[in-house]
Formats: sequence, structure tokens, C-alpha cells
Amino acid sequence: MGLWDRVKKDVKKGVDEGVAAVRKGATVAVEKAEELAEEGKRRYKIFELKQKVHSNFTELGGKVYDLASKSAKSPLLDTRVKAAIAGIKKLEAQIARLENISPKKKGAGRSKSKRK
Repeated sequence: MGLWDRVKKDVKKGVDEGVAAVRKGATVAVEKAEELAEEGKRRYKIFELKQKVHSNFTELGGKVYDLASKSAKSPLLDTRVKAAIAGIKKLEAQIARLENISPKKKGAGRSKSKRK
């Protein structure tokens, strides 16, 4: 085998290895981008839920104040107040579930076709 043939073989091998490395890097980059997108969605959902809790607390405070100023009985006995408290507790449970999901655990066991 001549010098030129060895050079061509070495160059081809280097190009093939380089292409393989780029493909692997691109795959890793795509996977990381998907993970970051999912994490961003999760954090935004937590933010939205916390905003709803804040809004519901404000509404609850208004209901309690209104009932307390109009009646001698405890506002906590009112069905609207109980429903508002139950709604807040549901939102808080959703937040807790989302906050306890780590990005690595969330995708475990799911195929890529189901991720959206």
C-alpha cells in the first residue's frame, strides 16, 4: 500500500469518526433540549398554580370578611368558604406533586413518542 493510499485511508477514518461524534453530540443535544423544555413546562405550571392559590386566598379572605361582618356565626361554617378552602388544598396538592418530580424521574419509563 502506497503512501497516498494510507493517507486516504487515515483521512476517511478520521472523517467517519468525526461524523459519528457529531451525530452522537447532536443526539445528546436534542435529548438535553427536550429535558430542559419539559422542566420549563413543569416550572411554568407550578407558577400558574401558585398564582391561582394566591387569587383564591384573596377571594377567600373577601368571603370570610363579608360573612364575619354580616353574621355572628363563624365564617368557617359557610359552605362557600369550605369549598374555597378545599379548592386551595387541591391546588396545593398539585403544586406539591409537581415540585417533587425531578426532571430525570419524570421521563423514566416513557417512550419518546409519548413525550410532548
